Amino acid sequence: MTTAVDELYEKARHLPLSDRAALAGLLVDTLEGAIDSEIERAWRREVAKRVAELDSGAVKTVPGHEVRVKLRDILGEP
Repeated sequence: MTTAVDELYEKARHLPLSDRAALAGLLVDTLEGAIDSEIERAWRREVAKRVAELDSGAVKTVPGHEVRVKLRDILGEP
């Protein structure tokens, strides 16, 4: 890392959690580039479809702890 990056990091790491999270989000946004409107529309359609499936009862959610247990079993971890 450059000296400038080191200096920014040292300053940023002392910010309150909410400010660090906001800063991280802003920095990530700069990495993503231009938004493809067709991809954005496709994601919005997918989200709407999944919400409708949940609302209608066609699919059910699984609690996070159950997912972790199943993943550990699949991966053979204790």
